[in-house]
Amino acid sequence: MSDNTNESSVARGKAEPSAPPRRLDVDETDTAAVPAAMEYDYTNFYFGAGDDPFALLAPFDEWYRQVKPAGYYLYELPLHTAPGTRVDVEDTKTNEIRRGLVNFASYNYLGLSYRPEVKKAIHEAVDIYGGGSSGSPILSGTTDLHRRFNDEMAAFKGKEAVMVFPTGYSANVGTIAGLMRSGDLIVADQFAHASIVDGMILSKAKSRFFRHNRPDDLDRKLSGFSGKKLVIVEGVYSMDGDVPPLPELLEVCRKHGARLLIDEAHSAFVFGPTGKGLAEAQGVEDEVDIHIGTFSKSLGGQGGYVAGSQQLINYLRGFSRSRFFSCALSPAVVAGLRASLELVQKEPHLRTQLWDNVAHMQKLLAERGVPIGDSTSQVIPIMIRDDARIFMIGEELFREGVFINPVRYPAVGKHKSRFRMSISAAHTKHDLEEGANTIARVLGRYGICQS
Repeated sequence: MSDNTNESSVARGKAEPSAPPRRLDVDETDTAAVPAAMEYDYTNFYFGAGDDPFALLAPFDEWYRQVKPAGYYLYELPLHTAPGTRVDVEDTKTNEIRRGLVNFASYNYLGLSYRPEVKKAIHEAVDIYGGGSSGSPILSGTTDLHRRFNDEMAAFKGKEAVMVFPTGYSANVGTIAGLMRSGDLIVADQFAHASIVDGMILSKAKSRFFRHNRPDDLDRKLSGFSGKKLVIVEGVYSMDGDVPPLPELLEVCRKHGARLLIDEAHSAFVFGPTGKGLAEAQGVEDEVDIHIGTFSKSLGGQGGYVAGSQQLINYLRGFSRSRFFSCALSPAVVAGLRASLELVQKEPHLRTQLWDNVAHMQKLLAERGVPIGDSTSQVIPIMIRDDARIFMIGEELFREGVFINPVRYPAVGKHKSRFRMSISAAHTKHDLEEGANTIARVLGRYGICQS
């Protein structure tokens, strides 16, 4: 978890336009000066004084109007194409459409979202079922497509049952808060996704975090607690691209009588001999108690799932409020997911191609001195560690042909800003080489690597 920022006048809702924050020291021979407002971030507007819930709106709006053109506009840029390896993206700062950018921003790891087979299945489902399910899963929202997909996912995962959620976020929130209660203990890796943290909060259980990928610290955090215990980890950590040591963590869980939940959002369908995920890759698929994942990454669709015993799914069906009180996934989306799942099983070479591309890109970046942290997956962080200038760098990458997302505090720790690169099986060697050259060239201007 990121450290909290120091309380400031902005955090208290009393920011004055005439009193901007201290200007950062920037070498203006290398790049333009960083706007003073960039020293603030979203955390400065989390708390506010007074009785009016709207008290922070005006200070936040004033700040955002300053920082949006300085780099925050790089978020929510509209795509005018499918999330392929080359995309056309609308530049909301200049109102231009930048065409043919190398896409490292989309999660479409296997290139399935725009496959003809997937689109055909979606079109056919729309003709039969229309645009949406128009109901909660427990009422009118379940179709025969939903039932068949649940069974197909359970068979793929080798579990007794699967339950589908409208999003991966709701799968984590609904499962964690649906299972755990006040007085229980949840211990999660310190880099756990926000959906995990929110599920922990909603459960009202006692929450602790252990040091990233440290079984010894997990052992300490579980010690001395005699109630119900749940440990939560991820298959691939989405900001660093590394993976947990599941056998060692399971040993600690068994020692303390804790159950283990793994969120395989970024590892399901790509890791393991048959694509079941990291648990399969590390030989512990049957030892992990709860498997959660998403369909928006490797399957290129939407939604999330929880897989496990029939008893677990039966219980969660009645207590997962995020599913119970949400509209079911559109039948058209489910049809596309079924087609994607079939392709995953029929075309294992997609995983081979993905890992070939990952190895090739890591080699290209290493040869150019681009810092990529400790990634061992298709998620590759481009480490910048310059919170002040990451948006400047991002803007140059965008204008020079690479679509990639800047990430800074509070999404990651202070001074750990980075670009998050997603590699796809559909990327060509030319895509990867062009992207690596552009990244190295731009980062070289800032002294981050030797271009």
